[in-house]
Amino acid sequence: MDDLLIRPLEPYDTDEAAAVWWRSRHADGSQLPPAIHTAEQVATWFADVLLPDAQTWVALDDGRIVAVLTLDGDDLDQLYVAPDAAGHGIGSTLVELAKDLRPGGLALWTFQSNTRAQSFYRRHGFAEVRRTDGSANEEHAPDVRMVWGNHPEAEPT
Repeated sequence: MDDLLIRPLEPYDTDEAAAVWWRSRHADGSQLPPAIHTAEQVATWFADVLLPDAQTWVALDDGRIVAVLTLDGDDLDQLYVAPDAAGHGIGSTLVELAKDLRPGGLALWTFQSNTRAQSFYRRHGFAEVRRTDGSANEEHAPDVRMVWGNHPEAEPT
């Protein structure tokens, strides 16, 4: 992972980026609820929603997409690393990019079941601000709201 390249998502990337998202969601030991959409629907979402409506970056190693980051306003909306590329600091590099791009603060949702993600984000300075029963997300799985920096949802210090 020495030659990691991070660049904006391009139209020709959407299928490969969606496949990284899918593999990450369904990897052995995943703490995420199963996706409620098919792999084809996820690829369409990447092409028709994430590409035009959000800021999405891909991390490439040797020309292969190994991670995806999406910012939607000041929300860190998506961060997925391919299972075979996990543990090499790629996610940390992408979080630092997100912080550089949103110096005023970031917020994100993660599932309560995804304790590894919560620990990861805490190590990167995010703090939990609330938990929900999941009724507002597609999976209807309990989730956690976390914020970093001077995000408006952050607790006053």
